[in-house]
Amino acid sequence: MDYKFTESIASLAPSAIREILKYSSVPGMISFAAGNPSPEAFPIKDIERITQNILQKNPITALQYSITEGYGPLRDTMKQYMKEKWNSFGENDELIITSGAQQVMDLMTKAFVEKGDTIICEKPTFIGSLNAFRSYGANLVGVEIDDDGMNIDSLEKALNENRNAKFIYTIPNFQNPSGVTMSLEKRKAIYALAKKYGVIILEDNPYGEIRFAGKDIQTIKSLDTDGLVVYAGSFSKVLSPGMRVGYAIGDKRIIAKLTVCKQTSDVHTTALSQMITDEFMKTVDFEKHLQNIRAIYRKKANLMMDLMDEYFGDKITYNKVEGGLFIWCKLPKQVDMMDFCTKAVKDKKVALVPGTAFLINENEECHEFRTNYSTPTEQQLIEGMQKLGELVKEI
Repeated sequence: MDYKFTESIASLAPSAIREILKYSSVPGMISFAAGNPSPEAFPIKDIERITQNILQKNPITALQYSITEGYGPLRDTMKQYMKEKWNSFGENDELIITSGAQQVMDLMTKAFVEKGDTIICEKPTFIGSLNAFRSYGANLVGVEIDDDGMNIDSLEKALNENRNAKFIYTIPNFQNPSGVTMSLEKRKAIYALAKKYGVIILEDNPYGEIRFAGKDIQTIKSLDTDGLVVYAGSFSKVLSPGMRVGYAIGDKRIIAKLTVCKQTSDVHTTALSQMITDEFMKTVDFEKHLQNIRAIYRKKANLMMDLMDEYFGDKITYNKVEGGLFIWCKLPKQVDMMDFCTKAVKDKKVALVPGTAFLINENEECHEFRTNYSTPTEQQLIEGMQKLGELVKEI
């Protein structure tokens, strides 16, 4: 039978990251391609204790249908946390619990974007969000990233030329894939432009809590006095990705519409996961837990960067990082990036993510690739970088 998929879905290709991850099962493969938290970072004993306690004392709530907005105690916990730590929950705001932050991208696009409407994104940016936007037929416009975030002149040009832009999508902290963190000055400038052009900002912040060097920068949401910012947060990188607990904060009217959209998708986020998350926040020293995670990633990131300095020399440059999970590497212009990544995975058994996976137009010229340091063991980091060093000698 000839299946006729919708135009927007028919044009979607499998994620390059997921395709490369298939190589992870090959014996001896070292994957720098994943974006998973380190297994060392999982608080397994705390989750086991909390889960057992919930199922003994409150099993029906954990196993029954719940409300779409999310488990009430967790919502209250997160409102208070975001207000006190990040000044990112205002009197006109509301919060909804989602199935990971990825669902926020889907719900925002469903709520605001008609086919052909524009979404302005950083270039490069996270492939999962790009595909969510593409699935609704959005027109995607990329804005290049400087060392301190989105280029403001290019952003204004994009806003001026695309008056049907519905929102600006940004990952301001340890951006995926570039690792860049947006300066406070640029956060203020982007907010000012959003206000000038009447456009929402979708602030995606899955990595902000895992800063292991430098100082925190206030969220764009903390600048929001006009209901222009929707903040997407997640417990995937600080607790467990498998539990699928994320959240969105925004103007009450926006969250009300996201709630209706979510009801057509999954009814509600898993109740047990939400209850575990809430109890974790209440019974575990969350800041100490974050410090433990940061220590793990500080050690691994510094190890990978030291190895890059040793094996890459001046042939491959990279963005030094102060948090997050990724390092963005740039090859010389005369080197074919796809050929390099293919040789790495086939000849050296080291999986990398080609930079084209993060572009709006995958046919665009690209000399970058992404590496991940959170998933490999320290020994794998050493062996994998040694193997890449052998490949670098050939270029």
